[in-house]
Amino acid sequence: MDRKKRIALYGGTFDPIHLGHLAVARSVSRLFEIDELWFVVAQLAPHKLASPVTPALHRYAMLALATQADPRLLISTFELEATGRGYTVDTVAHFNATLQGTADLFFVMGADSWAEINSWREGARLLGLANHIVVSRPGYSLGWDHIAPELRLRVLDLRGLTNVPTWEESDKGKRVFITDAVMSDIAATDIRQAVRENNCQLNELVPQVVADYIRKYRLYRDSNGR
Repeated sequence: MDRKKRIALYGGTFDPIHLGHLAVARSVSRLFEIDELWFVVAQLAPHKLASPVTPALHRYAMLALATQADPRLLISTFELEATGRGYTVDTVAHFNATLQGTADLFFVMGADSWAEINSWREGARLLGLANHIVVSRPGYSLGWDHIAPELRLRVLDLRGLTNVPTWEESDKGKRVFITDAVMSDIAATDIRQAVRENNCQLNELVPQVVADYIRKYRLYRDSNGR
């Protein structure tokens, strides 16, 4: 049966891109039959303004190296090129305007982001602009009691399923899918610590080409982790 093209957005600072990010991207793409998954590189996450961030050129280069072998994984520089602070709601609205209804749009987020969705700029509006895929992680109690009752009606809990059942949008609006298809607990802080300690574990956290890039340009070696 014919269906619209499916495009997913996966936002973050990606400082650096690691195997957990890639596992999420590939598993979500398989599970939801995503045709294109775009990593949207943030200048700086609005909720992490106090944290130092590696220059965008390095973060983009590592992403390019990590995704070069998979044609479904693409990179958007929309937020890097934007003037002023970038917000997810503006990014998703931009993609919607560009696509003009020619594709089904999904936004991928982690359990920690989902728990903080009420603090995001225009969080309720954001949930209405695209279908959302919330990826669980070990040790997280993931629920949806923190969102408004009318938004809870859009949630589909797919944990424990290896295939997404047939679904359609209804008058409830865009869907929020909860999945545990990827249970990765890799964190960028672990990577930065591995570099500072000259720990060979780095090769188990990021693709080899990214590990080589980090060593070549001596990233994450100072006391701030950058």
